[in-house]
Amino acid sequence: MDQLVSGWIASPSPTPIAAQREWHATYRALAVPRPRHATELRRRLLLLSVRIHWHPWWSTPAGWSPAARVELRRVTAEDRQAGAA
Repeated sequence: MDQLVSGWIASPSPTPIAAQREWHATYRALAVPRPRHATELRRRLLLLSVRIHWHPWWSTPAGWSPAARVELRRVTAEDRQAGAA
């Protein structure tokens, strides 16, 4: 995980970890009944999805593996579980 995280931190774009965390927060805001500013939230979710998917880190040898995307979800899932406790 350290290599994964350090590779993202060294990149010039916002990190996929930060974008994934923000994606989850936006998704939770959109999931409530009758969310305020639903259109803005949907657009934000789409933008974050594009940023995560097309981040330059995925073009590096460490990012080629499907396991790297699984690791991104695992790292951010730990954050969500810690926040819910």
